[in-house]
Amino acid sequence: MRANGGIISELKRNSVLYVMVVPVILYFLVFCYLPMAGIVMAFKNFNYVQKIFRSPWNGFNNFRYFFVSGKAWLVTRNTFMYNLIFIAAYNFFSLVIAIFVAEMSGKLYKKSAQSFMFLPYFISWVVTAALMYNLFNYEFGIVNNILKSLGKKSIDIYSNPKYWYFILPAIYVWKWAGFGSVLYLAAIMGIDQECYEAAKIDGATVYQKIFFITLPNLKPTLAIMILLGLGRIARGEFDMFYQLIGNNGLLMNSTDIIDTLVFRSLMGTLDFGMASAAGAYQSVLCFVILMLANYTIKKMHRDYALF
Repeated sequence: MRANGGIISELKRNSVLYVMVVPVILYFLVFCYLPMAGIVMAFKNFNYVQKIFRSPWNGFNNFRYFFVSGKAWLVTRNTFMYNLIFIAAYNFFSLVIAIFVAEMSGKLYKKSAQSFMFLPYFISWVVTAALMYNLFNYEFGIVNNILKSLGKKSIDIYSNPKYWYFILPAIYVWKWAGFGSVLYLAAIMGIDQECYEAAKIDGATVYQKIFFITLPNLKPTLAIMILLGLGRIARGEFDMFYQLIGNNGLLMNSTDIIDTLVFRSLMGTLDFGMASAAGAYQSVLCFVILMLANYTIKKMHRDYALF
């Protein structure tokens, strides 16, 4: 009775806050938790007549098809490689941008810088792909026209995979670093300003305040951001890769990731079982890596871990 009374009184006392969180709970329940029941499709020979739960079981045949295809290791390697680069570049540039914005003295300059850096976040990957194509097209791209006018050789990035190892991380940082800087900037604003005032009185320079006050206080935020990034390391940026690369066979081995492979297989064969098996494979990898990373950080510094 005491426990029930406590819950009821808590609900009455903070009823507005609980009502505000209801849409969030419903979102995750409908779009994240309920669809988890569909994981059984990875172990079934799906057909439209018998639907998901009545289709016959086929064990690990869907997983076998994914691994026997010869692409499993390639796309897994590409997915991990690109995501590691994305996590490192995203956090580094987001942190640097946040520190620069925080050190700006003029309010107008600070607000303008934040707005311009946050703008790419609202640009869709479809528009980004169109911009890329008009910039780097071999025949009429702006960049190649400038190179031709300077007497230089044109660059054909759409038939040369080596350029994309640098282009994809650069575009990812361009689009997401502004958003990430807001998160780090919020953490910087939460640092006790008395520390900066004391450092200023002691004659510390701007760089000394950054290295001895700002960066040490951002370690917990950085650790959480890295853990959250590792939590989806086996899931690639499908929109980005598919819109920028598409079905370009010349770039496939260097830019193909698990998500794009599954999408093409699904569109070509309508094999929902194999697609579900690849999704389950990604989820297991993400879970294992997240747990290992969280365990490692907990051993290094318990307060920086997620749980």
